[in-house]
Amino acid sequence: MVAALSCLLFSLLAAAAHASVLTLQSPRFSISSSDAAQLRAEPLSTTYKPSPALSLGPTDTLKLTFQVVDEAGKGVQPHQTFIRFFDPVTGEEGIQPVKVTSGGKAKFELNMAKPPASLPPTSEDPLRVTLYIGSFVHAPLEMDLFDLIVPASQTPPQHPDDVFFHPRPEIFHTFRSEPKVPPKFVSAVFTLFLAGPWVVLLGMWAHMGPQVPHLFSPSILPFVATLGAFEALLVWYWVELRLGQVLLYGAVLSIPTAITGKRALAAVGDWRLGKSTK
Repeated sequence: MVAALSCLLFSLLAAAAHASVLTLQSPRFSISSSDAAQLRAEPLSTTYKPSPALSLGPTDTLKLTFQVVDEAGKGVQPHQTFIRFFDPVTGEEGIQPVKVTSGGKAKFELNMAKPPASLPPTSEDPLRVTLYIGSFVHAPLEMDLFDLIVPASQTPPQHPDDVFFHPRPEIFHTFRSEPKVPPKFVSAVFTLFLAGPWVVLLGMWAHMGPQVPHLFSPSILPFVATLGAFEALLVWYWVELRLGQVLLYGAVLSIPTAITGKRALAAVGDWRLGKSTK
C-alpha cells in the first residue's frame, strides 16, 4: 500500500515537472485620462524589476493587455486568471478576475472614476499588482507586474448601527445601601399595637361572657381559629412571603372563614332567640 502511494506521488510530481509552462506575450499597459487622452503607454517586462510605481489620478483609466501562450507560442485559455492588488503595509488585498478569450488574449481595465469593489482600501502607499494564472494541464504562473499608486480611498459613511459594534463605556452600578433596622424598642411597641385589637376583643368577650355563647363552643371556636389563621398569614407575609402568595393563601382561607363565620352568627342568633323566649 505504501509503495503504491509512493509511486502515485512520484507520478504526480513527474507530471507536474514535465507540464508545459505558460508565458505572457506582448504584455502592455496604458494610462489614459477621462477625455481619452493617452498619458502613458509602455510594454511590460516579464521579469519584475523594482521601478517607479505607476500613478493614477481620480479619473484616470489603466488598461492592461497580454496574451497567454504555451511553450510552442500557441494561445491558451487558462482555467483561472485574476489580478491581485496587495497593500504590503496594511496587509489588505483585493482580487479581480480577468476574462481570457479562447485564443489566450486578455484585457483588463481599471477605471478610478468607478473603482471595482474588489480594490482594497488605499492610502498613500503603493499597491503591489500581481497576475495569477491557473491551469489543469499547465504549470501555474505567478507574475509581479508593477506597483500602483491610486488616490486614497475616502472614509465610508458611518452606518447608523455602527456604534453598536464598538466598545461602549463601562457601566458602573451603584447599589442601594441595606435598609436600616429600627430599634428593638420601636419594633416591640408596634408589635403590641398590632396585638391590641386581640386584647380588646378578648377583654370584651370576657366581660360579655354570660350574655353570648362560650368562646370554645363548637360553633364559635372554628371561626375564631380562622381569624387567628389570618393573623398568622400576615405575620408570615412580613417574614417571608410575597404579595402574590399572600393573596393566594388568603383567597383559599377566606372560604372556611366565611363558612365558620356564618355558623357562628347562626349560633349567636339561636342563643339570643333562646334567651328571649325564656
